[in-house]
Amino acid sequence: MQVKALACELPTQRGLPLSRFSRDDLAREVVRSGIVASISGTTVWRWLRQDAIKPWYHRSWIWPRDPDFAARAGRVLDLYQGTWGGQALGPGDFVISADEKTSIQARIRIARGSAPSPGHTRRVEFEYDRGGALAYLAAWDVRRAKVFGLCRRTTGIDSFHELVDLVMHQEPYRSADRVFWVTDNGSSHRGQRSADRFSTWYPNAIQVHTPIHASWLNQIEIYFSVVQRKVLTPNEFSDLAEVETRLLAFQPYYESIATPFEWRFTHEDLRRLIAHWREGDQHACAQAA
Repeated sequence: MQVKALACELPTQRGLPLSRFSRDDLAREVVRSGIVASISGTTVWRWLRQDAIKPWYHRSWIWPRDPDFAARAGRVLDLYQGTWGGQALGPGDFVISADEKTSIQARIRIARGSAPSPGHTRRVEFEYDRGGALAYLAAWDVRRAKVFGLCRRTTGIDSFHELVDLVMHQEPYRSADRVFWVTDNGSSHRGQRSADRFSTWYPNAIQVHTPIHASWLNQIEIYFSVVQRKVLTPNEFSDLAEVETRLLAFQPYYESIATPFEWRFTHEDLRRLIAHWREGDQHACAQAA
């Protein structure tokens, strides 16, 4: 128990010049602290593995700073659950999730890669020339599992407007009662001014922002993760035109097999998450004091 407790501390709390513990670092610190006379890194790893404690791993985190986080997140969750303002969405209502995937490079390999064969994996040349980069702007119909997209050299209000036009010029969105656009707070579609532009562009379009630093609430990010895995990895293209061709060709391919994402994060999950953050904030304040 003492070894596991030590592993759940930061090395700097113990005056060590380390950013994280390895299993051997922990073994040395356990001995130095007098917990045991001797111990191996393998034994430490085996004990920690029982409780899935991995102090040698880390992940980046952005602390939530939106004062209206619960309200903003709640509106998005309502749309995913088919309600708005306490009322069920009607057959003339649609929910679109949209964003940009930026800086997609065309890596031109100096030698052609090889296909897999029995006993051999696919091989991709390590060295490459840079063939430029583009942005992929996409919109996902949350309830119908349809995707719309276009590629541009830069992002911005004009490029995003083109994406909105691409969707809203088509049926059933053009004649819809309401089309809710879920977006994050990127510079192309940030704040009330963006929401006002939406209503100017299309009176039946309603922009709904996720909280600041909460793009994970935007379902288009799930689609982008699919694109990254299936289209862009490994990155082996002859030029930007090939990148664009493959991205746009993937859309109808994916639609042919796609179903709406099964969104499981609920209001109850949101309440638990916010409670956890508040506990962490109180703990951080207590440590600072």
